[in-house]
Amino acid sequence: MTTKILIAGFGGQGVLFAGKQIAKMGMDAGMKVSWLPSYGPEMRGGTANCSVIVSDEEIGSPIVNTPDILFSFNIQSFDKFEKSIKAGGILFADSSLISKKSTRADIKCVYVPATELASENELTGGANVIMLGKFIKETGLFAKDEFIEHMVSSIPSNKAKLIENNKKAFSIGYNYEEN
Repeated sequence: MTTKILIAGFGGQGVLFAGKQIAKMGMDAGMKVSWLPSYGPEMRGGTANCSVIVSDEEIGSPIVNTPDILFSFNIQSFDKFEKSIKAGGILFADSSLISKKSTRADIKCVYVPATELASENELTGGANVIMLGKFIKETGLFAKDEFIEHMVSSIPSNKAKLIENNKKAFSIGYNYEEN
């Protein structure tokens, strides 16, 4: 099975971090993975996206043109990539920053007010991990506890204070129910 994922937003939203977590988890699970970042020279505030492929077979190219899964963290990414999602795929959209809904009937749409939830819970910068929690819940690509353990183990010791924040953010996303 091959899963192609595109994660897109602004620099500073943790787009590349989210992609790395999925790719590293795939590696830890013995799968073949590809992680390809793309970002503008502006860094924070500029566009950022990454392509992640997780597969049980060899990966021919790291480029994801037709994702099975799209994470969209801003309206610009939604507008640019929503139409490219493979039929039967899933759109994860941060509804705090994206006010419109997809009109596609051939994809599953999951709207999470991740930025708002992060702010309400004093988890500034945690919207990406909230989305990862919802992604794991909806896709089952990896086991919840294994993913959390992996994510926490990848946090450097000089940033240990982020461990509890990331666990909390993941839990918020995992348990989030759309209205």
